[in-house]
Parts: sequence; C-alpha cells; structure tokens
Amino acid sequence: MVTRLVFLGQGKSAASFIRKPKRLGIVIEFQWVPTVLRFEGLRVAVYPNDHRPVHVHVIGRGCEGVFNLNCPAGPVDLRENYRFSNRELNRIIDGVMAHVEELCRAWEHIHGIA
Repeated sequence: MVTRLVFLGQGKSAASFIRKPKRLGIVIEFQWVPTVLRFEGLRVAVYPNDHRPVHVHVIGRGCEGVFNLNCPAGPVDLRENYRFSNRELNRIIDGVMAHVEELCRAWEHIHGIA
C-alpha cells in the first residue's frame, strides 16, 4: 500500500514536511501554488488543479478569500471569506479589479486554456 501525501506550499522543500523513506510505501508529492500578483502585503494565487468558474485565492495576515473574476472584465465577486474584515474585503476587491484582465490571462495560462 502506498500513501500519497500532497503538500500545497511555496518555497519549502518536501523534505521539511516528511522524512520517511520511500521503501516504507510513502510517496512525497509537492505541488506549487503560483503567486500571480502581490499587493498590500497580500498574495494572489491560482491553484493549478482548481475548477471553474475562474477565480483567485487572496492570502495574507492569517486570512484567505476566494474571488470569482467573471472574466474577461469583471466585476469581481467574493465567493468565500475566511477572517478578512469588511474593510479589507473592499480594498481587496478594488485591488483585484484593477488587475482582473491579467489575472484572467494568468488563470487561463496556468490551466492550459490560453
């Protein structure tokens, strides 16, 4: 029996998460989450194995939000919020909306559509 572990992260080696040898039936799989934009100390990421509708994850300050882009020109809609305040959400929507076209292109490129 082989156990497959998938780690989502950025900048860390898989060895820092687990140090068990492959002979014990553990396969290490490390998946990168591309950061496509940074603003106001936040990271805008697109998960490579994610689904439609076209959306981005905004991560930072111990919070995360998922925003539908409604490509190609918006408007940006909040889909999920994990701990961002209403004030932060409004600033994030403005920031994402300012870059919505390039974020749509990045999402399509990462998913092999463009």
